[in-house]
Amino acid sequence: MSTTKYQPLLSASGVRKVYSKGEVKLPVLKGVDFNVAPGELVSIVGQSGSGKSTLLHLLGTLDRPDGGEIYFEGNRIDNLAAAGRDILRNRHIGLIFQFYHLLPELTTIENVLAPVMIRHSVLSYWAKRREYQERAKALLETVGLGHRLNHKPRELSGGEMQRTAIARALISEPQLLLADEPTGNLDRQTGDEILEVLRRLNAEQNLTIVMVTHDPNIAAGADRTVHLAEGRVQAASQAAA
Repeated sequence: MSTTKYQPLLSASGVRKVYSKGEVKLPVLKGVDFNVAPGELVSIVGQSGSGKSTLLHLLGTLDRPDGGEIYFEGNRIDNLAAAGRDILRNRHIGLIFQFYHLLPELTTIENVLAPVMIRHSVLSYWAKRREYQERAKALLETVGLGHRLNHKPRELSGGEMQRTAIARALISEPQLLLADEPTGNLDRQTGDEILEVLRRLNAEQNLTIVMVTHDPNIAAGADRTVHLAEGRVQAASQAAA
């Protein structure tokens, strides 16, 4: 009989976050326990102010919790120094947001390549540039932008900019993708197309995805939905078979 213990890819235990405004303390997360299995597509839902985006930012080490612990692949990450957090996000955790954060002076393919250009020295990147360029082209093909490689962000639609942001998040081959309202700035049809891209990446590449959304229809497309209310996880539901 196997005694192998299940280890989630990502986990949070007793996570708390308090924001201060002068002498006023606003508890946002009040002890969140949260696990994500490898290969899962999980949605996080809740009313405005429930702490959804705050939790995602803590999971992605963009901010530190005021209490509790966060683990990635069994290693604690909430207490990493700044350099360690930067390496984690650059190589292992991809992030996409409601606002695309593309660099306006770069082309589509250059925006996608930005994380690996940042990671390497000039000489190191130059030695591997063709490999990275081919990967960037393949990712842009995957998200339906193979024909827009040399366009600047101002020449792209909102949906195309979000597709570019997804490809950029995947260039380093992360194990985990964190998405904060990835369709929130898009119309319904375009949002559905972006969601389909994420579902396909999850199914075909076994990419683990945690997605914050306010839209119950989008949440319903996940394997599991986690509900946040009053700073705590209230319930979890499985997607219908």
